[in-house]
Amino acid sequence: MSSPFSNLVSEAKNQDQPQRLLFLFAQIEKQDSKKHKRRQRGSLVPVMCVDKIPAELDSFTGFAAEADQISADWDFMIAAGLSGVEGELPSSDDAEPHLNKMANDLMMGADLSKYVIIDRKDNVVMMTAE
Repeated sequence: MSSPFSNLVSEAKNQDQPQRLLFLFAQIEKQDSKKHKRRQRGSLVPVMCVDKIPAELDSFTGFAAEADQISADWDFMIAAGLSGVEGELPSSDDAEPHLNKMANDLMMGADLSKYVIIDRKDNVVMMTAE
């Protein structure tokens, strides 16, 4: 069965250049808002980040369990791909500035539409800044 996470991994495997997937795990700091019961409001804060090659990722459940062993205090994983050049896989060192940018984008309230955001139930989430 297809899921957002498995689609992400599958697409990364099917690219012309080798890919490194970047993941930023974030937690909601909820704001008490009685006006908007239908919408959750709050701020997202980074919890941890990691980079993986697609071959290291078997399933959403397995990856989420691996993340939970480090910290279970996350509500969303924010994902992006980093493409290799001329058949060379990007290294973890190559990924670091991109992971930092993802964390900065999150903390500064930047547009997150260029990232795939997945909740703990493997659903894609759309977020808007307010």
